[in-house]
Amino acid sequence: MTETTVGIGGAAENTDMVLNIGPQHPSTHGVLRLRLVLDGERIREAEPIVGYMHRGAEKLFEARDYRQIVVLANRHDWLSAFSNELGVVMAVERMLGMEVPERAVWSRTLLAELNRVLNHLMFLGSYPLELGGITPVFHAFREREELQTVMEEISGGRMHYMFNRVGGLKEDLPAGWLGRARHAVADVRSRMDVYDRLVLGNEIFRGRTRDVGVLSADAVHAFGVSGPIARASGVDFDLRRDEPYLAYPELQDTLRVVTRQEGDCLARFEVLLEQTHNALDLADACLDRIADLPPGPINQRLPKVLKAPEGHTYAWTENPLGINGYYLVSKGEKTPYRLKLRSASYNNIQALTVLLPGTLVADMVAILGSLFFVVGDIDK
Repeated sequence: MTETTVGIGGAAENTDMVLNIGPQHPSTHGVLRLRLVLDGERIREAEPIVGYMHRGAEKLFEARDYRQIVVLANRHDWLSAFSNELGVVMAVERMLGMEVPERAVWSRTLLAELNRVLNHLMFLGSYPLELGGITPVFHAFREREELQTVMEEISGGRMHYMFNRVGGLKEDLPAGWLGRARHAVADVRSRMDVYDRLVLGNEIFRGRTRDVGVLSADAVHAFGVSGPIARASGVDFDLRRDEPYLAYPELQDTLRVVTRQEGDCLARFEVLLEQTHNALDLADACLDRIADLPPGPINQRLPKVLKAPEGHTYAWTENPLGINGYYLVSKGEKTPYRLKLRSASYNNIQALTVLLPGTLVADMVAILGSLFFVVGDIDK
């Protein structure tokens, strides 16, 4: 009897597989590429590869004047357009030493919080969708539509509002708008419990997210992660409280900084949901204050050609997805010499290099979706 040994190749059972997720993939929210090294069903290494959407916004800033750069700045995170505009105009106003009218300060705060709710609703609906639950996204878009209607009324835009101006806002709020905005906020708040019942109360959702993708506080600090993702890992930092701007110094009794200690996918979703509730409360507080303000200007009169004095400054804001910063350098011209953008998603997505190794491929989508990023915010 003759024995025959059949080879299966060069130790194939121990060979790692390299798998590309993207750059176009249903779970990546846009053109993001993930290079994974797999050992069977378990991820050994993960590398996020960005740049497929790069539009060179920072270079374009240098060729536009201080009015025109606002239209570029509100597009990198297309879910947070109003908040993106704020950083630019605040940096220019700081360079000019300009005081913004009180009416504009409170209106900006109100619109920033409404924009925060719009941003968070998108993720509150789309994250369960990525895990197989289609119903929440229909609820999310219904609530978004109510708020987008009042945002569209004042600005004419549904996503890119272009309502901020250096020195204030484009124009005053329309007659009767405060009442319509208050009604929209109340309607959205009355239906927010659907996420508690339909999503957080779902045992499948909790099973897919609890203790999955745990991000440590040390990793948060190492990668510069910010926003709801950082606070879900116990890092208690929010610019609205710790370095307040706009009207936030007067809203400290209403502002609630939500944190969790678990640092997993479920904690990140819970922080996002509670922040949405608090943003609605802040919007109501702003509506009350604006209604009590006496009539007054909504902006400062500016010269036809606006030039920032020579120097540099840094303005940062607590955007819906995290810290958004603008480093402005001026040579005294009508265009910035340099405008460096620090976007939240760019830092947050780097944490995937420590989040994904050791997890299963099946959990990759749950972890990726829980980072709540916008690819335009990564590539700028």
